[in-house]
Formats: sequence, C-alpha cells, structure tokens
Amino acid sequence: MVKQRRVRVNPDCAAVTPLCCRRGSWKTLTEPAIFASETSCDCRAPHEKLSITQARRGTPVDRPVRVYADGIFDLFHSGHARALMQAKNLFPNTYLIVGVCSDELTHKYKGFTVMTEHERYEALRHCRYVDEVLRDAPWTLTPEFLEKHKIDFVAHDDIPYSSAGSEDVYKHIKEAGMFVPTQRTEGISTSDIITRIVRDYDVYARRNLQRGYTAKELNVSYINEKKYRLQNQVDRMKEKVRNVEEKSKHFVYRVEEKSHDLIQKWEEKSREFIGNFLELFGPDGTWKQVFQERSGRMLSYALSPRESPCNSPPRELSPLRSPSPPSPPARWYNARPSPPTSPKGASASISSMSEGDEDEK
Repeated sequence: MVKQRRVRVNPDCAAVTPLCCRRGSWKTLTEPAIFASETSCDCRAPHEKLSITQARRGTPVDRPVRVYADGIFDLFHSGHARALMQAKNLFPNTYLIVGVCSDELTHKYKGFTVMTEHERYEALRHCRYVDEVLRDAPWTLTPEFLEKHKIDFVAHDDIPYSSAGSEDVYKHIKEAGMFVPTQRTEGISTSDIITRIVRDYDVYARRNLQRGYTAKELNVSYINEKKYRLQNQVDRMKEKVRNVEEKSKHFVYRVEEKSHDLIQKWEEKSREFIGNFLELFGPDGTWKQVFQERSGRMLSYALSPRESPCNSPPRELSPLRSPSPPSPPARWYNARPSPPTSPKGASASISSMSEGDEDEK
C-alpha cells in the first residue's frame, strides 16, 4: 500500500500560490521532488519575514515556512535522511528545499566524492521529506541567495563547520536569527562508510573479482589479482571443510541420540525380562506353585490309582492270532481229585487234604 502525504491548497489563493508550493492538491510519495528553477523562485505570494515563534505557531496554507538544508550527501544514508526529517518537521507547515553542492565545489573545498553530482541529485529527489532540490548549491550562503529563493530558515547541525577560510560558514546565519539546529545521528556518516571500505579493501576487492569485475576495473595489479583469486579458492575450500564438519557434527549428534534411545529401550526391556523371570522362577514364583501342584497330583495318583471303568470296551483279538486255550484254575482246592487206585493211595490223599486245611486255617 502506497502512503500518501496530503497538501491542502486554498482555492482562493490558487492564483497567487507558487507552483513550488502547490504541486497539486494530492501529492503522493511515488513522485520525486522537483528541481529548483535556475533563475529565481517562482513564489509571488506575499513573503513577509517570519520569526521562529510565528513559524512554530503555524502559517497559512499558501504561506509555508521555507526551510533550506544544504550538504554534499555523498553515499546518501540514514543519517542524511534523519537530518532532513528533522528539518521537515521543524514547523507545522514546512516546505523543505535541499541544496546539493556540485562536484567542482566539493572537490575543491572538501575532497573527492564517491558518487557524482547527478547521482547525488537523484538520491535527494527520492527522499520522502524533500520538496525541492537545488542543484549546484553555493558553498557559503549569501543574503542575495537567501532573498532569491525566499528562504526563511536554514537547518543544519549546531557544530561549527569550518571551511573555505571560515571558522563557521553558518556564523552569519546564526547571527541573523535564521538558523535552526538539527541533531546528528551517531555511528553513521559518509566518512565512516568510506573508512570501512578502505579498512576491508582486500575483502571487497576479492568479492568483486569473484562477481565478475576485472582487475582493470578494480585498479588491481596482476600480482594482487592472482593473490586474491588464490585466497578466494582457499576460502571456498575452507567453506567446504566447514560444511563437512558441520554435517559430521550433526551426524554424530544423531548417532548419539539414537544410541541413547536404544540403550534406554534395552534397559527397559532388560528390566521387564528380569521381572518376568523372577515372577516365574523366583522363590514365590508361579512355576514353583505349578510344580508343587503337579508333584502332589502325581504322588496321589501313585498311592491310589484309579480303577478302570467296568464299561470299557473289550480288547479285540487280532484275526491272525488264534485264541489260546483256557488255563486250568490256579487254586488246588477247586480241582477235582482223581479216584484212588488203591486203599493206600486213598488214605494218603485224605491225609494231604487234612494238612492243607490246617495250613489254610
């Protein structure tokens, strides 16, 4: 979703409202800021001088407070954006003009830049807080310049800026009561970014060589190019070794985890087996009770065997075997004696029978 910034325009003052102050009744953030006119400000509205108290109290819609902020803005970063945000929010109705110095002035008074002036202009145009970009801004602000662009206040950090033979180029602005201070963002600046690049020059040179830039484009000698490419190969080998070590550590960790789980399960199964064994074969185990019951049952069977049932089926004879003749009665007294052949034999048999009776009694 695209955020929109509303700019209200008084229809009664539309005829006298400058184009730079009424870029449309609805200004979206998808539109870049305009460039300032090369000649002079197009503002034809009454432009009385404002005090800071009047500006903070609020001004009519057709009379915004024109705030000017200048700088180099090389390698445009969050510190620049925060300073412009503070300048934009100084007053309820602020029109922010940002002046960007050219390469010629910057190289003369400050030093070489990373970005060209046109790149820096475009970077400022796409900042959401900027309403207008003034190209080729002067290094020192003159009263004629302030009058030409109808500038009410100048915004900058309060640290004295010594340059071009002056201890503070904003000294006369401060004395005129037109200076409004902003706060710097600690930890970020163009010089800090350049320092990081210079400090890690070899790293960035190797990085760009690896991404396809030539040694000539990077201003790198033949020997350094070969050194950087060798270092890149060594780094790739180190990365591979590091990946193998990480995978090995992960594998060992998984094996240890699995081993721990297996040992734990083995201990549980061992305890379960020992418990079952003791339950069966221990001093009061189930197997002892079963053995005692079976032993007593077998002993009772041995001492008092059961009779075979009377109605058991008769044993069938094999047709190949002939029945044996019935044996004579075993008891002698059932046998019928043969008649004596003589009186002596009769008396002897009688005497033997009487002895047998006495023995039986």
